[in-house]
Amino acid sequence: MAAPKAKAEAPSTPKASLPTNPQESMSQPTESISTSGFLAEVYKEKPLGSAGVERIVTRFPPEPNGFLHLGHSKAIAINFGFAEHHGGDCYLRYDDTNPAKEEKKYFTAIEDMVRWLGFSPVKITYSSDYFDTLYELAEDLIRRDAAYCDIQPPESEIAQQRGGGKGATPRYACGHRNRPTDESLTEFRAMRDGEYGPQEALLRMKQDLTSNNPQMWDLTAYRVIQPSKSSNAEEHVEDENPDHTAGVHYRTGDKWKIYPTYDFTHCLADSLEGITHSLCTTEFETSRVSYNWLCDTLGVYRPMQREYGRLNLSGTVLSKRKIMDLISKGHVRDWDDPRLYTLIALRRRGIPPGAILSFVSKLGVSKATTTIEIKKFEQSVRQYLEVTVPRLMVVLDPIRIVIDDLPENYLEMVELPYSKDPEFGTHQVPFTRTVYIDRSDFRETPSKDFFRLAPGTSVGLLKVPFPITATSFETDPDSGLVTLVHAQYDKPAEGTKFKRPKAYIHWVSDCPSLNSPVKACVRVHNPLFTCDNPDTHPDGFLSVINPQSEETFPGAMIDIGLHEITQKAPWPKTKSEEMATDSQATPETVRFQGMRVAYFCLDRDSTADYKVLNRIVSLKEDTNK
Repeated sequence: MAAPKAKAEAPSTPKASLPTNPQESMSQPTESISTSGFLAEVYKEKPLGSAGVERIVTRFPPEPNGFLHLGHSKAIAINFGFAEHHGGDCYLRYDDTNPAKEEKKYFTAIEDMVRWLGFSPVKITYSSDYFDTLYELAEDLIRRDAAYCDIQPPESEIAQQRGGGKGATPRYACGHRNRPTDESLTEFRAMRDGEYGPQEALLRMKQDLTSNNPQMWDLTAYRVIQPSKSSNAEEHVEDENPDHTAGVHYRTGDKWKIYPTYDFTHCLADSLEGITHSLCTTEFETSRVSYNWLCDTLGVYRPMQREYGRLNLSGTVLSKRKIMDLISKGHVRDWDDPRLYTLIALRRRGIPPGAILSFVSKLGVSKATTTIEIKKFEQSVRQYLEVTVPRLMVVLDPIRIVIDDLPENYLEMVELPYSKDPEFGTHQVPFTRTVYIDRSDFRETPSKDFFRLAPGTSVGLLKVPFPITATSFETDPDSGLVTLVHAQYDKPAEGTKFKRPKAYIHWVSDCPSLNSPVKACVRVHNPLFTCDNPDTHPDGFLSVINPQSEETFPGAMIDIGLHEITQKAPWPKTKSEEMATDSQATPETVRFQGMRVAYFCLDRDSTADYKVLNRIVSLKEDTNK
């Protein structure tokens, strides 16, 4: 079966349907990268119907030793999107060949993110599925005199054999390279049976030491990894599990004492699964010759490996070790902290999966490595949200306004659109004698260049029939902050011409009978670092942590339209989120634009009576970034 298309679908509401998106890639976010550039050329090399290719088969092969980040979304989109476009299949295959660093939580999180992005693997496989077959192939390689056991090999000596180390000696062969095949078989079985410890023995491929490609200099095929209880405090932070036994495989337990390397496993697993196009990033380009050599030497089917440029992101850190440092030192809360660029963090921040795929699609695919500034990613997200989410009024830092000439029980329902596009529909909010506006929309002293509320000046409240004029205000004696503004409703006398105000501001009313306002804490996430390249800062990345990376507004207020959009979320209702939530919205899928403020989503810390919002992106780029 083919993976379903990762499409953004229409909002689920009887009043609305998703309007036309100016971004061409939104409706089919991975189609454009599969029909042009690098992938189009790759397909021409080996199209359907050529050399026995009846169905395109690809794979996404992550190591289950950490959480995926934004850069991985490109690999996911390429492998799943290319197969999908050509009616083929894509496997999710875990490269689980290093049990010292693998944990169940990573396996689970990786699959979760693939499905969140809207892709369904035709099958989930593991390199460990093939351990028995790989072992037999390793013995076959020895019998073909194409592999040998290197006993007690110091790392420094291996480096010297490969022409490295101090003094940069010419390359030379290992002393065990030409031992009899029967002897290597015996030693390899001794490795398998636990007679050697880590670093005491290796199985190495007998390749071509005269080649100019280091990937042909007798790479390691198998090494010994034995279980060992971790006692390192940093490893406990990494594993988040003090009972984790490094070296015990998540799936095979302690059956194996030896494990194949990536260089031995990857091409053979591709071969066993019938992969037609092994698509990987350009750092594996030099590995193509060893990939081909191993398949050809063993006489097995050889897939076609081709390499594309990876996606990097400036202004943040993506390495597992550095993120662990951020967590352990309290700079971020966890791997899903919205200030990070792991995919689980971006999901919690409210970034729609369709926005990520649209972003990747716009970048295109080529051999060149792409390094993107955070602000460019955010601009792409902003463009996606602009036409796909409803609008509400959000007041971050409220000031109470009492309109003195309205009755105590005054109530008028005001209709507000959910979008500029009328197809999104409308909702109604109460307008009462007491409303709240944002502190930034009031000044104690009027000025010619300030068109919002000040004593003696008037301002319009969005969609309220008539403006209000401030008459006086009260301040807190300790802080000096304005706590209350008195105003009058400028409803003209009958027969008097209405004077339109120079500005309109957002607001939220006090109406307990209609549960208005919705009370919230808003978290505004700013860049985590104060420079564009924290990875290379001479004083270390921790020296450039932004102390204002998160601002909170614990007294924020939202209009009551939040109740309706929560019931109808996500907008747009994508297949991935619809399946993941089983028709019930998870908090981060409740996304909306706070008019004049920013784009927001609900956070999972929300309760029935008190909402927590995360800012997804600002309404426009902050030039101070």
